[in-house]
Amino acid sequence: MDEMRSLEKKMCLSGSGLTKIFGFGNQKTLAVDHVDFNFYEGEIVSIVGESGSGKTTLAKMLLGLISLTEGEIHFQGKLRDIRSQKKKQEYWKNIQAIFQDPFSSYNIFNKIDAVLLDCIHMRGGRSLPYAKKVELMTEACSFVNLKFAELTNKYPFELSGGQMQRLMIARVFLLKPKILLADEPTSMIDASSRATILDMLMKLRDETGMTLIFITHDIGLAYFVSDSVYIMEHGKFVESGSADAVILHPREAYTQRLINDVPKIHEEWDLSTV
Repeated sequence: MDEMRSLEKKMCLSGSGLTKIFGFGNQKTLAVDHVDFNFYEGEIVSIVGESGSGKTTLAKMLLGLISLTEGEIHFQGKLRDIRSQKKKQEYWKNIQAIFQDPFSSYNIFNKIDAVLLDCIHMRGGRSLPYAKKVELMTEACSFVNLKFAELTNKYPFELSGGQMQRLMIARVFLLKPKILLADEPTSMIDASSRATILDMLMKLRDETGMTLIFITHDIGLAYFVSDSVYIMEHGKFVESGSADAVILHPREAYTQRLINDVPKIHEEWDLSTV
């Protein structure tokens, strides 16, 4: 099946033997243990595991926020090279993230205008007339049901958690990366905002064709939004495949246990409950 899919879509991000060890000597911790993966353009992928499984550490490795102990990452078919700050900045134009805690995602000294302008400048729009920049920022805010005119000169911390997550999606709308990594993006916001955030992420994927990677403990979410699912336990991918194959026909006891924790997983899903 993977071979058929590779013929239909281009590889976006792949990893071979990715390993991360923290500490030294007797204090070593093996957080990610020789994982392999292939993510394709436009695909929705979920990496599922309980707290401590290594999924957030892997996410930081994919983003280039922490170094690899072993292994290689290929982006768009080429070995990823982020050894210089310039190359890292170029890579970050193509891979962005939304983290679970919106309150820690912003510089408290930057107003919303500066947050959005920075995205326009990253995409080469520094020399655009200011009126055009306002038009772009207004469009991005409108995409996430926010009004730029009401946000200008405000700080992100003046918004609710749900509004801050929507502002993060507006950033992604402006940046238009090839990959968006969403690490538990709805876990710290109120229930009424969760469905909205997920709907916006799916709409963003549909409009831009980006690869969307969810990092989640929720196998129910993974089943209903994903093309492919990777199950992570103790730093390893213990099972992977299409969402239907992994969830409907699990091979591993760990996967079955995650499924058992979602008793209504096979019923019609209500996004507002996630």
